[in-house]
Amino acid sequence: MNTVLLLLLVAFAAYSLAGPKVLEELKKAAGVIQMPKVEGRHLAGAAALAVAAVLWSSGRDEAAPTPAPGPAPGALDLRGCFVGPDASIDATITATYLEEVASELEWDGMQPDPFFKTGVAVDELRTRARELRTRGVSLGEKHPRARAAIKDYLDRTAGTSGGPLTAEQRSAWVSAFREVARAAADAAR
Repeated sequence: MNTVLLLLLVAFAAYSLAGPKVLEELKKAAGVIQMPKVEGRHLAGAAALAVAAVLWSSGRDEAAPTPAPGPAPGALDLRGCFVGPDASIDATITATYLEEVASELEWDGMQPDPFFKTGVAVDELRTRARELRTRGVSLGEKHPRARAAIKDYLDRTAGTSGGPLTAEQRSAWVSAFREVARAAADAAR
């Protein structure tokens, strides 16, 4: 389509610049081929078609934006739970510190003698990491809906046992923290 349009525009420009002399020379070169008589109205029609083609093709390139997909079924959605002037920053802080907690807990589980051996130790890791990252500010107090949603999600997916930490429980905690981090990062956008 672009090639045809380009050729039409070049032909139109050549005819506009050289005028009828170009047609006469083409007739002489072609010999037996009869060239149709081109009038101004023909050129105007061709130009109108060219402009219409350009407008039509440029309009088709602009697809309507599609909305971002929502969270997967059963996944945590924290959009709208962080409210206020610091909502985006606080959601980003939540996302980054919980991703780091998940990474630390995952790494610890690969060690011959893991440091975090109980559910209580995991909860203390999360609490201390939050306190250190926020310098003691409670994001849960600033965003009670986010706190409630996160607590409910962690309780449902990772459990509430403070006892010995099995490999499966550790994996559940890591996955749960990463899901909260993902949901908080989505909420920050």
